[in-house]
Amino acid sequence: MDFLMQPWPWWFSGLVLAFIMFSLLLFGNSFGFSANLRTICSIGGAGKTVKFFDFDWKKQTWNLVFLVGSILGGFITSEFLSLESYTPALSENTISDLQELGFSAPNSIQPSELFAFEAIFTLKGFFILAIGGLLVGFGARYAGGCTSGHAISGLSNLQLPSLIAVVGFFIGGLIMTFGIFPLIF
Repeated sequence: MDFLMQPWPWWFSGLVLAFIMFSLLLFGNSFGFSANLRTICSIGGAGKTVKFFDFDWKKQTWNLVFLVGSILGGFITSEFLSLESYTPALSENTISDLQELGFSAPNSIQPSELFAFEAIFTLKGFFILAIGGLLVGFGARYAGGCTSGHAISGLSNLQLPSLIAVVGFFIGGLIMTFGIFPLIF
């Protein structure tokens, strides 16, 4: 267990991603998480009324296995492989920048002002999640894929639209961090 609980080297995830990407290329698949929503809607029968959902979803079974594995992996990690109280080691500059944006000094991985269960039931927290979810869904559909699909799979395939999308994602993140967040908090 000590081996699993210790921080792993940064390059390990790169090796795993490279292995996955070569495997996907070998079998003619592409990586993307947002495609699962389309697949789930197709399984539910949405293809009967909307042409976008009318496709052979059985070819995407591998992606659904990836989705279920991600959920199970997250659960196993949080329940059995995480420390009771973990505070990330952040520099003083980062902590002061977060405090300027209205976030308290972190006492966990995610800021409690956004991700605590109680935050969902505040008006501000609900609107942040609802509007953020709509924007992410719209953006993934408009860009033809999600951040993981474009940044990992698209860039690995040297696709120019994925490069443009990834640059757009970073610009959007900068606008949110330095333009919108200071207005909200």
